[in-house]
Amino acid sequence: MPKKIKTRQAVAKRFKVTKNKKVLKRTCGQEHYNARETGSTKRNKRRDGSLAEADARNIRKMMPYS
Repeated sequence: MPKKIKTRQAVAKRFKVTKNKKVLKRTCGQEHYNARETGSTKRNKRRDGSLAEADARNIRKMMPYS
């Protein structure tokens, strides 16, 4: 019987794979010091960002069941 592949939990906590196999990540720099940001910067940080295809391929390998 073939062995199951383990999911890398560090990757699973940081990335999300969509139905069309795109990989989304959270925008960096949202934790603190946001009062000094302009309104447009704050709004842009709310959105999740997508990864480049070369990086996304590596992330999908680390998350085999997503």
